[in-house]
Amino acid sequence: MKTAKLLLSLIGLLATMAVANAQESLSTKIAEWERAKAYTKEYLDAMPESGYSLKPTPEMRSFAEQMLHLTDANYGFTASATGEKSPYGLGEVEKIQDKSKANVTKEVMAGYDYVIAALKKMTPKQSEEKVKFMNRFEMTRDMVFVKDFEHQTHHRGQATVYLRLAGVKPPQEKLF
Repeated sequence: MKTAKLLLSLIGLLATMAVANAQESLSTKIAEWERAKAYTKEYLDAMPESGYSLKPTPEMRSFAEQMLHLTDANYGFTASATGEKSPYGLGEVEKIQDKSKANVTKEVMAGYDYVIAALKKMTPKQSEEKVKFMNRFEMTRDMVFVKDFEHQTHHRGQATVYLRLAGVKPPQEKLF
């Protein structure tokens, strides 16, 4: 009898620890997205208004389009992960006509807010549910957010070249 009670207590403790670890993991992801948002804002702030139309080569996106593309994915990936309808259709953000520094900054920050709000609503159990991403890849909701994080990091990194071409020193790396 004592052994059974002890075993049940141990199982309860392990379950509680697992839930706490999963919640802590989700909190860490939210903090990382908030850090990425702040880092991207530094890039947006560093580029002068005149650099928002800069294209390293004619076939490449402008700085504004690069940042809006990053934002398109933030909306699309998040909608795919949550199953909620995105406020924008695929590719719509990148095609926004007002590519001024103020408007691009507003749009990009709103895209990060969309991701962060979705993560704040998600439970650890939901994050482990499988979804069909891009109608092709089966993965957990959590992995869709991981892929989105990788995507925004990639495009923000590309923006370093744009800043250098505009004669601007890129923001200091912000890993922590």
